[in-house]
Amino acid sequence: MVCTVDTNDQVPDSRGRPGPLSGLRVLEFVGIGPGPHCAMLLSDLGADVVRLDRPGGNGWPNKVVDRGRHVLEVDIQSTEGRELCQLAADKSDVLIEGFRPGVMERLGLGPDVLLQRNPKLIYGRVTGWGQEGPLAPAAGHDINFIALSGALAAMGRPDEPPAPPLNLVGDFGGGSLFLAFGILAALWERQRSGLGQVIDAAIIDGVASMMGMFSGLNADKPVSLQRDQSLLGGAAPFYRCYRCADGAHISVGALEPRFYGELLRVIGAPAELRSQQYATETWPERQNILARLFATRTRAEWSAALEGTDACFAPVLTAAETRLHPHHQARDTYVTVEGVEHPAPAPRFSRTPGSIATGGSGREVLKRWGVPL
Repeated sequence: MVCTVDTNDQVPDSRGRPGPLSGLRVLEFVGIGPGPHCAMLLSDLGADVVRLDRPGGNGWPNKVVDRGRHVLEVDIQSTEGRELCQLAADKSDVLIEGFRPGVMERLGLGPDVLLQRNPKLIYGRVTGWGQEGPLAPAAGHDINFIALSGALAAMGRPDEPPAPPLNLVGDFGGGSLFLAFGILAALWERQRSGLGQVIDAAIIDGVASMMGMFSGLNADKPVSLQRDQSLLGGAAPFYRCYRCADGAHISVGALEPRFYGELLRVIGAPAELRSQQYATETWPERQNILARLFATRTRAEWSAALEGTDACFAPVLTAAETRLHPHHQARDTYVTVEGVEHPAPAPRFSRTPGSIATGGSGREVLKRWGVPL
């Protein structure tokens, strides 16, 4: 059985929408995490995205990440539903799915079937473990994927278990962004070959690639991943967060000596802290000195003294506070659409800026694509 949900009677035609991906047709199979985020990025840049929901709707609704979709509920377990999916894929440029390996094949919607029908289709698959390997069939989440990729071990305090960084590093850094990168690379190649292909966007691969910054450094400029000596993980007194007098926090990132010198000058730190900046054996005591100093003023007072200088400083803001910061307001980092606050489309383009679509009826958009319904 196939049913539809029209979330907007007036369906915008994305061919007239601004954005560098205007006119691109994307078919998204509903999921959570990196797949929907990737589809949001493509929609923000002008793509026409039709999301195929389960009967009853999306079980993980998110007004921000789900923005810009034209929604159609489909029972892909049924013969009629699978046939509709095949017809929709025939008219699509890109397909996004995030099921476990083998699920789409068992439904008759795998790349062997769909690329035979539509050889130009870019078939994007995002999973944690990848499409092959001994762990491919197993369940997992962001924390597991970054654990296996060497990133998690470097995070947190040295005397405590590693601290997961939300699900930003795995799901979105190693997942949705690498999937979007792969899709655009495949579209570029299709201009020459006229052919689509399958993208295996495994989160463990994406995180491993990002970890290349550490593994690829020359021996004379090492960055330790040991948490008690990590230059970028919070062990260095000049690259960490401190508590202020009001209980709020600030961040300092004065890695280079001239920025470190500026930080110490502005805050009135003892002169002896200027020497031997990178001597790790001195870091614990220097942390204590700076912690006591930063605890003497409020976050607002330190912001007034340090923001906009070369001390590499920023207050640690909550998600709600970011909207009120003058820099975000000046750049319109957040916009309100239909009463919901959204991060603005990113990145920004000089000639073809992105925009947030209101979404609508998947049935009407598929009709416009030429899908017989």
